[in-house]
Amino acid sequence: MGRLRILILGGTSEARLLAEALAARDDCDILLSLAGRTEKPAVQPVPVRIGGFGGAMALAEFLKAGSYGLLIDATHPFAERISKNAAFAAEAAAIAAIALRRPGWQRLPGDRWREAQSIPAAIAALGQSPRHVFLATGRQGAHHAEVAPQHHYLIRSVDPVERPLRLANVEYILDRGPFTLESECTLLRRHHIDVIIAKNSGGTATYAKIEAARLLGIEVMMVARAPSPIITSVETVEAALAAIDHLFPPAMKRGV
Repeated sequence: MGRLRILILGGTSEARLLAEALAARDDCDILLSLAGRTEKPAVQPVPVRIGGFGGAMALAEFLKAGSYGLLIDATHPFAERISKNAAFAAEAAAIAAIALRRPGWQRLPGDRWREAQSIPAAIAALGQSPRHVFLATGRQGAHHAEVAPQHHYLIRSVDPVERPLRLANVEYILDRGPFTLESECTLLRRHHIDVIIAKNSGGTATYAKIEAARLLGIEVMMVARAPSPIITSVETVEAALAAIDHLFPPAMKRGV
């Protein structure tokens, strides 16, 4: 039996850690695919492909042409389109697929959360009275703020917002997590933030803003995740490795 070829759709810290763990093995070949939305992606431990595939069918053809045996969707929990494409492509290519999706944050005592189904819904829920809003959803959804120009916005993203927003009161911060509780509290106080709009991304890198909001009594508009495509899903790198070994037993177990 030949070496297992695995395509990881990445862009998360979990994808990098999984790639690192698989790279240490000698029974598989790994390619990590990044969408290319971040101008300076982190260094990765395996060969990397940058850019999209051109849709679900094109991804399926890529999988078949490369003789891949496993597709792992380890994209961001809000990368909904690529996750749908991944599920379709794996089925079309007749190969196994796993989704590595870290669990979402859970409401704790002291949290002032209001659930929203989307960024536009969260902005609409701010109301008509001017508020100081920390829009912590990244640059992709920042333009939605233009429909509510009465508010003061603080927007943080890894890369610049592609076009300056048509807003009178907006400040931009370029920064990449992980963030600390102390620095987030300082940021919220300095900008007089009274509400945060955040995606329920899960993980630890950006959780400090949620902790800071709890400590300071600040409201959080929490954007919920869309339902995930129906493929085998795991929440940790360790669980993903176990699932891979279950699908493709190591050579020793196969008697090779």
